[in-house]
Amino acid sequence: MSTLANDLRLALLLTRGSDRREWWRVTLTGLGAALATAFGMAAGVLATLKGHHPVDMAAGLLDNPGERSGVIVTLLFLLFPVLGFLGQCTRVGAVHRDRRLAGLRLAGASAGQVRRIAALEAGVACLAGSLVTTVAFVVFLLSEWQSPTVPAWIVIALVALGVPVLGAVASVLALRRVVASPLGWVRRVTPSTGRGPGWVFLGAVALLVVAALVAVANTSRNMPDHSGGQAPLTFCGALLAVGAGAVLLSGTVSKLTGRLLAARAENPAVLIAAERLRDDPWAAARTHAAVIMGAVVGSGYIGVRQALLAEVSSQKYLAENDDFYVTGLNFTAAAILVGFAVTLFGLAVGTAESLATRRRGLAAQVAAGVPQNVLGRALLLETALPLAPSVLVAGAGGTAIAFMYATAMDGVSILPFGALLVPVGVYGACLLAAATSLPLLRRTVRPGELRYT
Repeated sequence: MSTLANDLRLALLLTRGSDRREWWRVTLTGLGAALATAFGMAAGVLATLKGHHPVDMAAGLLDNPGERSGVIVTLLFLLFPVLGFLGQCTRVGAVHRDRRLAGLRLAGASAGQVRRIAALEAGVACLAGSLVTTVAFVVFLLSEWQSPTVPAWIVIALVALGVPVLGAVASVLALRRVVASPLGWVRRVTPSTGRGPGWVFLGAVALLVVAALVAVANTSRNMPDHSGGQAPLTFCGALLAVGAGAVLLSGTVSKLTGRLLAARAENPAVLIAAERLRDDPWAAARTHAAVIMGAVVGSGYIGVRQALLAEVSSQKYLAENDDFYVTGLNFTAAAILVGFAVTLFGLAVGTAESLATRRRGLAAQVAAGVPQNVLGRALLLETALPLAPSVLVAGAGGTAIAFMYATAMDGVSILPFGALLVPVGVYGACLLAAATSLPLLRRTVRPGELRYT
């Protein structure tokens, strides 16, 4: 316990001693924790409502248990990109503070203790963001609900304390392959090989097979009452399969793109980007996977929204309560936009982390005569090259879902061609997010970094 207390004290001292260049990381970490707290508290308070409970907002979307459960699941899903974003912020922090961490190593701290201190720094920032959101949420809740129940207050307390813990845990997981040496060198060990997502994908496929066999067995035995028992199994399997499949697609495309361009390209920027993709194709696979899933969901949503609104307007009994459907669609759009915004922040932070990790190598390239604008183009190509085919495939899949939904609805003659524009917007937004790291590149390639090699 004393060791943990000492680590926490060091983490507080390092946080208080952060310079202006590091406060942006602390701010982003606190923002991520604030979002996670808001999502968790909203989902938890809604989960405490039982049966039909009128809520004076969202046009009746939160009144009934069925629609309310869908909102709760959506809010919980938004926690995953936020926690991934917190982990990326921690990795950037560990690399930017490598000289101070090296001082801790020289003073006798182990590599594991350094990782714990960096994770506790993230926990402190998460605690600050969580407290701010908790105060705002309590004020909002009291203005809308005169006498919240005891379970609601318990949920608020658990989320307010649990988010910093989850942020610290996510940081520990993100830093498990980062080692700071006493000489100020921060490096990654045992880089990912893609086997983890592959095993997860196979396990998810196995879950889907089991769910299908259960459904077939129930159908053959004429047991309709138990046919819904495999629904949670099917849902979990589909979610894991899509997520792991997106990671596998991103890593595989990066590897193939790097190998192909390294063998044929002649442009210096393309060659540098190709070598990076070939050496470590899984570095940004998780972030790119979130982008791929965002392209699929965004394309599908545009088509489903267009077809559903056309169906509502064509049916008189549905048009009388169109506020209910429009509110549900707007809530879905807001959830998609928030999730994609967090993904873009994660992409920008991941690009910055990659630059900070390779700063000595980049400084050596500049010292050897490589122009900085070539390295800048290579940085953008590391994002642009593997994402182009992946986003194209994802957009095509989402558009296909949208067209199938539109054609399956009776009386709907509008085809969702607007879904075709989503991949273009997603790709452009990703390039802009990666371009935010170009100012950091100019500070990273200073020749003074060669003194620490």
